[in-house]
Amino acid sequence: MSEISNPSEVKSQALPADTTEKGEVLSDRRGHSRRLFLAGASTAGIGAAFLGTLGATPAKAKDIGPLRPSQRKLRSYQIRVNAAKAELDVPVPKHPTNGDETKYPNFIGNFSKGLPHDNLGQVDPNAYNSLINALTTGNPADFESIQIGLGRPLVNPQAALAFDLQGTDSHQLAILPAPGVATAETVGEMVEMYWHAALRDVPASEFEDGTTNALVLAAVEDLNKLSIFRGPRNNGLITPGTLFRGNAAYINSDVDPTGKTGRYVTPPGVLTGPYFSQFFWLNSPFGANFVSQQMLTAVAGVDYMSTFDEWLLVQNGGSSGKSQQYDPVRRYITNGRDIGQWVHVDVLFQAYFVACLTLLGGTNNPDAFANGIGAPPNPGNPYNGSKTQIGFGTFGPPYFINLVSEVATRALKAVWFQKWAVHRRLRPEAYGGLVYNNYVNGSSYPISDELFNSAGFANFKNTTGGLLPMAFPEGSPTHPAYGAGHATVAAACVTILKAVFDENYVIAKPVLPNPSDPTQLIPYEGPALTIGGELNKLAANVAIGRNFAGVHWRSDAASSLPLGEALAISILRDQKGTYNEAFNGFTFTKFDGSTITI
Repeated sequence: MSEISNPSEVKSQALPADTTEKGEVLSDRRGHSRRLFLAGASTAGIGAAFLGTLGATPAKAKDIGPLRPSQRKLRSYQIRVNAAKAELDVPVPKHPTNGDETKYPNFIGNFSKGLPHDNLGQVDPNAYNSLINALTTGNPADFESIQIGLGRPLVNPQAALAFDLQGTDSHQLAILPAPGVATAETVGEMVEMYWHAALRDVPASEFEDGTTNALVLAAVEDLNKLSIFRGPRNNGLITPGTLFRGNAAYINSDVDPTGKTGRYVTPPGVLTGPYFSQFFWLNSPFGANFVSQQMLTAVAGVDYMSTFDEWLLVQNGGSSGKSQQYDPVRRYITNGRDIGQWVHVDVLFQAYFVACLTLLGGTNNPDAFANGIGAPPNPGNPYNGSKTQIGFGTFGPPYFINLVSEVATRALKAVWFQKWAVHRRLRPEAYGGLVYNNYVNGSSYPISDELFNSAGFANFKNTTGGLLPMAFPEGSPTHPAYGAGHATVAAACVTILKAVFDENYVIAKPVLPNPSDPTQLIPYEGPALTIGGELNKLAANVAIGRNFAGVHWRSDAASSLPLGEALAISILRDQKGTYNEAFNGFTFTKFDGSTITI
């Protein structure tokens, strides 16, 4: 198959002739050639232009509508061609890596969980190269020849090579290179990971300025000492109110065309109000049913993989034989262990599906459980102010629900390309093995003394030797760390919700769990909470929730939010040409605070 040497020179394909059953070329009702008409019309204007050529003669019932069946077939074809052409014109970005895979022949900076390892936890090079070979050839048989360890399979590496028929192709989207294993940025992220583990059971209500919680204050002091730490700040400092809050890392392409440097931003609303989003607490109407936000939480204080033997067994793809322990009393999310368990068992787009139901639900139902937010649609919705119509299959509730759900697997394909085909970054639990070997066994892996001098490391040096205590018995999934699947899906789905609802609408009756009885909700009093801000916070909570569990780094989450956002924007753009309504586009705010109209 020949490759396209210059995509910008590719023209729209010639349309098939629009013919009658007798083989005559169809024309519109004033005699203009339909073929010539289609060749000269744009997707956006084609419907209006064609309507203008139609006569006023009433149509027969079978011909009702502006286009005859064969004409509509061609219109559908042209919409698809134009969408494909628009995606073809999206530049192919650079995909720089941190260089660890070539810098370290023992692959200490790269993901290898599930493959066989030696007694120090270093991957068998032949096994690692069997993975690289499969990713390079793309041959399904080569994926079946990957040398795995004790039986735990790898998670879907072939998704990195999949195509999609809506939105920008995964290979045309990019994220920053992951921080290298020997960098100060990775040290800073690992110190934060130790604090995530140490503070899993501390109520998130303590992550607010003015707290007197000694452990929270110690974490803040420690993180402020780091030479590089990318978390949100207040007046240049980490504070209890910024601790563990999410942020986003965009490629700074305007300044650096290499794609290697970024700009770090805190999405609007993430620092406002309680740590957790309202969409984790408000019950959601679901037709005649409702979705309770109470959840089965994991038992406090129970962590896993805190010994080297157990750690090594799991790295080799074995099972520790331990099971998750649960608290039998369902309650609302209040702490890091709770959100870690939530993202352990969710179905990826679950939070945003439920949020959409909550936004759609009315506020005056006599059944309190059936009440929602009653959010208005985006001001750009074409049915706003209509006296004769409401949206349904387009620009109405079924459309909103479908759109927020359908972006999820497309977002996964985008991030799976980054995980498997580009970065292959090690998980925090694997880095903990490097720390352990340096501290306990005297190894010389390239880890700065800044980590060993931190209070975060001191929390565990005498109990785990530097291994990161994990919230899940199996530790991380068997796919690379960078980017994060949950964060990418969160960003894509939240972007859709900000596009279809009025993001500036203020939530009328916000809530929070009762500190003395987290099975109950009480009114929240504080700064106003908007839909857009709480949706941004929802995405940040889900992304950082995986960090609380020990399975992701901060940069995994931060770089994945712009990735999911870009994917969702591309799908909205592709779908814009399919509507009959007079639609000028959705305007909403991106994670970096800028506005965009699609």
